[in-house]
This record gives sequence, C-alpha cells and structure tokens, in this order.
Amino acid sequence: MKNISTKSLVQAAAIAAVYAAVTLLLEPISYGPIQFRVSEALCVMVFFTPAAVPGLFVGCVLANILGGFGLYDIVLGSLATLIAAYLGYRLREYKWLLPLPSVVVNAIIVGPMLFYIYQLGETALLCVATVGIGQFLACYVLGMPLLLLMERLGLRKLLAE
Repeated sequence: MKNISTKSLVQAAAIAAVYAAVTLLLEPISYGPIQFRVSEALCVMVFFTPAAVPGLFVGCVLANILGGFGLYDIVLGSLATLIAAYLGYRLREYKWLLPLPSVVVNAIIVGPMLFYIYQLGETALLCVATVGIGQFLACYVLGMPLLLLMERLGLRKLLAE
C-alpha cells in the first residue's frame, strides 16, 4: 500500500472542509429537486492533486449528513461525487473535459434519486436535466475559471510538490 503523506491528508481535509462549508452556507440552493451546488466547482481540484478525490467525497458525505436529506442522499449523492472525482482525475490531462464527469455522473445518479425522494409529478428525465444544468454551471462556469486562475498563480506545481 502506498504511503499517504501528511500533505495529502491536509489537502484532502481542506478540500472536504471547504466543500462541506460552502454547501451548507448556501443550503437553500445546494439541496432539493432543483439544486445548484456551488461547492461542485471544486471538482477541478483533481487537476492539481489526487488528494482532491477523497477530499471531495468526504466533503460531500459531510454536507449530505449535515444537510438532513436522508440516507439516499448520503450514500448515492456522495458515491456520485466519488465516481465523478475519480473519473475527473483520470481526465486531468484533458483540462476542458475534467469537469464533464461531475456533470454527467451527478445528473445520472442524483437526478433520478431526487425524483424518487421528492415524488415529483414531473418525469425523472426533468430531474436529470435540472441536476445536469446545475452541475454544468457549477463545474464549468465557476470551476473552470477557478482552475485557470489557480493554474495562472502556479498552484499546480505548488500542490504537487
């Protein structure tokens, strides 16, 4: 088993804390059948460090536990974030594709879950679309400028050292 460095643990913990804090701070728009999780902009952190994968997952678990939307959200929502973060990490060499797994995976997993939880009269496809749109806005409209700014500031090299 590969040794986990203190730096990686700190990076993962910091990402988890920011994800959970931002999600909870913006609770009215972070949860529900139509949601816009600003914290999902952090999906781009996998470009800078592999510690972002567990960091995003733990942050999502914490936000979903503290958000009070139940076991489905804790398990399925957090699992969607883990899968998306891992796939994003695998795509890190293709910077502009990096947020795509977060958009697609969350739409496919979280959309139908929200349809089931809220017993909406609309179709599950509408929930898939609204989650996908929210994820696109968070990951591309907010996340990509964050990535470009951090890259311009030279944080890729700093975080990787």
